[in-house]
Amino acid sequence: MSGIVRVSAAVVVDEDGRALVVRKRGARVFQQPGGKPDPGETPLETVVREVAEETGIHASPADFVPLGRFSEVAANEPDHQVVADAFLLRVEGVDATSTNEIEELRWLREEDVEHTPLAPLSRNHLIRFAWA
Repeated sequence: MSGIVRVSAAVVVDEDGRALVVRKRGARVFQQPGGKPDPGETPLETVVREVAEETGIHASPADFVPLGRFSEVAANEPDHQVVADAFLLRVEGVDATSTNEIEELRWLREEDVEHTPLAPLSRNHLIRFAWA
């Protein structure tokens, strides 16, 4: 591994028990909404901002439940490892909308996971929290 990419990511779950995943522009795989911190941002501030920017879901910082820190091979940066501070966000009655950096978003049920191309961090660590 030649580098580490630090991110914050959210496992967003709706009232029907579906998990939201996004596919960033130019990427082949889906992942949880999230991204890299701006200078001076905490992991929580990062995830609140990134979820709003990528999905249009504006949630209060108090709505995010910390899940821990996870490491995995990065999906979009060759020879890098991603280290993610992950959070759970339960939402009701929201319309998620893709933004400029998001090519596609999907709401997944647990049975959809095995047939959906997911980033290693999502598949191996985060998506399971949607149904835990």
